Amino acid sequence: MIAGAYALASVLVFATAALLILVGAIGVIALKNPVHSALSLIMTLFGVAIAFVAQSADFLAAVQIIVYAGAIVVLFLFVIMFLGVDRREHVHVEPLVGQRAFAAVGAAITVGGLVVLMARSHWVTGAMSVSTKGVALATGQANVKQLGTAIFTTYLFAFEATAALLVIAVVGAVLLARRERSVHDEEVEVDA
Repeated sequence: MIAGAYALASVLVFATAALLILVGAIGVIALKNPVHSALSLIMTLFGVAIAFVAQSADFLAAVQIIVYAGAIVVLFLFVIMFLGVDRREHVHVEPLVGQRAFAAVGAAITVGGLVVLMARSHWVTGAMSVSTKGVALATGQANVKQLGTAIFTTYLFAFEATAALLVIAVVGAVLLARRERSVHDEEVEVDA
């Protein structure tokens, strides 16, 4: 009887997490207002945190809520509000002369730095390192130095790929925040 109740509780927690994840993900895609989409993203991330708790990954659940639902989505909301969802952008006008050249130089320096860091870490992707290289953190003895060493040597590629995906997500949020305004909206603004 106790095992059946435990299994039922696990199924209910999984169903709740899955429902939150699916409804939030659909809301991110379907809602037209970028602020509402960001709030739906928070619901999705909370669902993932519940799934982590169900798998006894409490640290990952805390990181999911603090870093992603807290910091990253707040950054998205800041970018959305900073750009303004009701302003029309003139993309063909370059406000800072030479900004594209500076961006190209910055991208080249970033890619070069990544190549140097990956070459110094012997191009390890982390795929086989947990069981074969002995770099995995010792159970009960994890500390900041071991974690930093593992992230910036063994798992460097995965760490940098995650950072690149977050930057791409911010750029995507900026692009989604742009909205074309009709001529009627501009006339109302001029009259006011």
